[in-house]
Amino acid sequence: MITPVLLCGGSGTRLWPLSRKSYPKQFSPLIGAQSLFQASAQRLTGAEFAAPVIVTSDAFRFIVTEQLAEAGIAPGAILIEPEGRDTAPAILSAALYLAATDPEAVMLVAPSDHVIPDAAHFRATVAAALPAARAGRIVTFGIAPTRPETGYGYLELADMPVPGSQDVLPLRAFVEKPDADRAAAMLAEGRYLWNGGIFLFTAASLIAAFRTHAPDILAAVGNAMAEARRDLSFLRLAPGPWAQAQAISIDFAVMEKSDNLSVIPYSGHWSDLGDWAAVWGETVADAPDGVVTTGPATAIGCADTLLRAETEGQAIVGIGLTDIVAIAMPDAVLVAHKSRTQEVKQAVAALKAGKAKQAETFPRDHRPWGWFESLVMGDRFQVKRIVVHPGAALSLQSHHHRSEHWIVVQGTARVTVDDTVKLISENQSVYIPLGAVHRMENPGKVPMVLIEVQTGSYLGEDDIIRYEDVYARE
Repeated sequence: MITPVLLCGGSGTRLWPLSRKSYPKQFSPLIGAQSLFQASAQRLTGAEFAAPVIVTSDAFRFIVTEQLAEAGIAPGAILIEPEGRDTAPAILSAALYLAATDPEAVMLVAPSDHVIPDAAHFRATVAAALPAARAGRIVTFGIAPTRPETGYGYLELADMPVPGSQDVLPLRAFVEKPDADRAAAMLAEGRYLWNGGIFLFTAASLIAAFRTHAPDILAAVGNAMAEARRDLSFLRLAPGPWAQAQAISIDFAVMEKSDNLSVIPYSGHWSDLGDWAAVWGETVADAPDGVVTTGPATAIGCADTLLRAETEGQAIVGIGLTDIVAIAMPDAVLVAHKSRTQEVKQAVAALKAGKAKQAETFPRDHRPWGWFESLVMGDRFQVKRIVVHPGAALSLQSHHHRSEHWIVVQGTARVTVDDTVKLISENQSVYIPLGAVHRMENPGKVPMVLIEVQTGSYLGEDDIIRYEDVYARE
């Protein structure tokens, strides 16, 4: 059996405004109906795969469980990083977790935000690499390049690959992101593959590599694992030892120093959706004049353009555009030339420096019980839409600075206000006085939707005193 290890802690700022720190691209349905994370997990299911191990952050733990449940996938474990330390500590934590019960467990490590549409071909490539991994090799997957790409690192092969073969080949060197001329020369030479960041090895092989090349990281992550604690269905790594681990990628920490690396070429289609131009490229094949529209978007006289509106009730219209990307969100709009979409990351940095909340915060705030979004905010008042999943409940709480009025517009709410508990149906409402201890629950079988009107001197999300919480939030 192969245990998939999915990494999903990144922020994906180059796909802003759809991808933000609070809700990054892996959880969005950028291509197709499923999110990238769900598609990645689905791709690594079947008789040859064990339940996946997920490495993520505290902020995303309930999004992970919700999306896996929607996809019908039960995780083997969900490891919570106290803070992002790049890929080396994250992957090592999964290896140590698996090695505790089976040191020879075979791990397939993959990012959760890549597009690999031919799942059968990818699984066949994994199967071809399996004997080498079981023999103690660390196998990395090299993507057959289709263009002189300057945004990827490369793998230099010791031998020339045979087109279409699935032979495991020796690796000569890792190559950092090249300039345009060097990328063109490597493409012409044929001995270079894109570094896809996908690896296959046994837990013991990876731990041995860290013991030789990065013992300090092994010690820190080992202590974080030894002191980890259970929290509901999650395993929280200990923050003190974890902070001692160097923040470094797996390539720099051990891969570039190891002498037991091999490469298996993957000739199928692959994309890391690194920017909006890549998203356009994934969906342009059947688009007349190269115009891709998503949501309520209209293109007039445009060519090679991506127009995307993410919210019902919006309308985005492009007239006479060529090689343009335009993304409309309720609180932010991006317009860029396709050749400069890599610079979106700089725009996010500029917004962050200006303390714009749009830099990192998604307009829809996802919680373990559902989600909410602010519809209107003014001086001393705010109107929210709140959606609560069937069977879910908010924490028992109170507020120092605001009162609330709840109007149910769909489903039924069980509402607690101090010592009173009652059911509120559609078109009914309830008032929550300032300081009252209260809770809302959805006892039904369908999502419950309500409109919340807040009034008071301070309306921040941190004005909450929690008394009970089924999700064990601190």
